[in-house]
Amino acid sequence: MITPILLCGGSGTRLWPLSRKSYPKQFVPLVGDTTLFQASSQRLSGEGYSAPLVLTNSDFRFIVTEQLASIGIDPGAILIEPTGRNTAPAVLAAALWLNKSDPEALMLVAPSDHVVPDAEAFRQAVEAGVPAAQNGQMVTFGITPSHAETGYGYLELDTAELPDQPTPLGLKRFVEKPDAETAEKMFASGQYLWNAGIFLFSVKTILAAFQAHAPDLIAPVQTAVDAGQPDLGFLRLDPAAWDQAADISIDYAVMERAENLSVVPFGAGWSDLGGWDAVWRESGPDARGVVTSDNATAIDCDNSLLRSEDAGLEVVGIGLKDIITVAMPDAVLVADANRAQDVKKAVAALKEKSAKQATAFPKDHRPWGWFESLVVGDRFQVKRILVHPGAALSLQSHHHRSEHWIVVEGTAKVTIDDQVQLVTENQSVYIPLGAVHRMENPGKVPMVLIEVQTGSYLGEDDIIRYEDVYART
Repeated sequence: MITPILLCGGSGTRLWPLSRKSYPKQFVPLVGDTTLFQASSQRLSGEGYSAPLVLTNSDFRFIVTEQLASIGIDPGAILIEPTGRNTAPAVLAAALWLNKSDPEALMLVAPSDHVVPDAEAFRQAVEAGVPAAQNGQMVTFGITPSHAETGYGYLELDTAELPDQPTPLGLKRFVEKPDAETAEKMFASGQYLWNAGIFLFSVKTILAAFQAHAPDLIAPVQTAVDAGQPDLGFLRLDPAAWDQAADISIDYAVMERAENLSVVPFGAGWSDLGGWDAVWRESGPDARGVVTSDNATAIDCDNSLLRSEDAGLEVVGIGLKDIITVAMPDAVLVADANRAQDVKKAVAALKEKSAKQATAFPKDHRPWGWFESLVVGDRFQVKRILVHPGAALSLQSHHHRSEHWIVVEGTAKVTIDDQVQLVTENQSVYIPLGAVHRMENPGKVPMVLIEVQTGSYLGEDDIIRYEDVYART
């Protein structure tokens, strides 16, 4: 059996405004109806695969479980990284966790934000690498280049002859992201593959590799795993020990130093969606090179992407050429398609001016559901709140605001001090300032309500929690 190791703690900025720190691209349906994380989980499931082991951070842990549950996948374990320390400590933590039960287990390490249209072809490539991994090789998967790309690292092969069927080949060396001239030469040689950052090896093989090439990582990560605290089905790695581990990638720490390496070429389609230009390519442009979403219209446009993420906001482009337009309820991106990699500069500029759009998503996702602000005034705020079936907000109170709740879908079970009542559609309830209160959804369908807050301070940190089923502090 192969244990998928899904890495989903990143917070990329190159797909802003749809991908932000609070809700990054792996959790968004960028291409197709499922999110990248869900598609990755489905691709690495089925016969021959055990339940996935997921590494993420505390902010995303309930998003992970919610998205897996919605596609019928039960994770084997979810390890919570206290801070981002890059891929080497994450992979080592997964290996040490699996070593407790099965040192011979095969680990398939994969980012959770890639697009692989042909899932079956990818599984065949993985299967081709299994014998080598069982024999002590560390197998990486290289993507057959479609063009000279400067945004990826490369893998240099021992040969320029690629087999018709997926087969492990000798790997000569890892190559850093090249400049344009070098990339053209490498592409023309036929001896280089893109480095996808996907690896297959046994637990004992990767632990031996860490012992040989990055021994300083072992003690802090081992302590972080051993001293980890169970929390509602998650394992929180010990923060103090974790912070002692170096911030380093698996490539730098181990792969570039190891000799027992093989690579399986994969040419059936792949993208890491590293920018809006990649989303445009993967979305299937029409004859004029145009991609539009349901709420976008292109008139006499060429080689452009027009996308609206709000059903109430129509985007219309006229006479555009090589333009990317992405509209969100709170931010709009308009960029030259040839400058797609510079979107991260926009995020940096917004951070400089302290704009919340730089990092905060319009919908604030919580363990129980989500909320979004509809109107914000000087001393009032109107929110739409969705609570999942069976979910409950914490028992809480506020120092500075009162609240008025109007249920518009479903039924809410509301606690206000010592009083508990059911509030159904078109009914409302008032929560005075300082009252201890809780909202629950006792039904089988999502419950939606409108919340009107009034008071001198409306920040999310004005919450005193008395009880919380999600163990938040």
